[in-house]
Amino acid sequence: MAKQKKNPKINPIIPPKEHVYLDGPKSRGYELNFAWRVLKQFVMGFRHLHFVGPCITVFGSARFKEDNEYYHAAREFGTRIAQLGFTTMTGGGPGIMEAANRGAYESGGRSVGCNIQLPFEQVGNRYVQTSITFEHFFVRKTLMIKYSYAFIIMPGGFGTMDEFFETLTLVQTKTITSFPLVMFGKEFYKDIWEAMQLMAAKGTISKEDLNLVLITDDIDEAMHHITKYIRSNYKIKPRKKLWWLIEKN
Repeated sequence: MAKQKKNPKINPIIPPKEHVYLDGPKSRGYELNFAWRVLKQFVMGFRHLHFVGPCITVFGSARFKEDNEYYHAAREFGTRIAQLGFTTMTGGGPGIMEAANRGAYESGGRSVGCNIQLPFEQVGNRYVQTSITFEHFFVRKTLMIKYSYAFIIMPGGFGTMDEFFETLTLVQTKTITSFPLVMFGKEFYKDIWEAMQLMAAKGTISKEDLNLVLITDDIDEAMHHITKYIRSNYKIKPRKKLWWLIEKN
């Protein structure tokens, strides 16, 4: 196992979260300050994620412990992603996120965490080389999608479902490229998959939309699905640094 180094953190000083930004109109000064804070988070994210390399994002629950079968699977996914030459990106917290980051880190791959400021549960894990903490979910989610070329959805809760369905909607509406989406855990996602099939049967989505998602229990099948798409559509080229923006590669 590689010796673990102290991981550099990119955690700006973020004011305490105010749970009122969607609570109707505020003063113009408040709205301007809110917009400025959001802009600063986006710019921070753009600058620090620009050179992390092409990513594959792993979504999943923060609540699974190290002895859970899905933790083991996520750790293996991190290893496979590193072997593919991609960066593993997660929400930066414990559980599935830690496992995927850990698999990448221990395999000598690159590991990134986009953390979120929460009053509970979301403590950054130690297996990331780059960790960024955001104040708002929508900023974090946008950046986790922006830099990724495939998405692995492990078992999770409300947050994981939010991330899955938003990503799927962006692919379905061609707002982003039709990147591979893998749902891992047939038994766990059985009812949700059946609900999606019902949507197709009732005509609220097209039957072809079901093809946008691979549901599987097989890590080999999942990685083959992702690898086949990436190798058929992309070539990796180095990005040039711009000295006048003080960029670090």
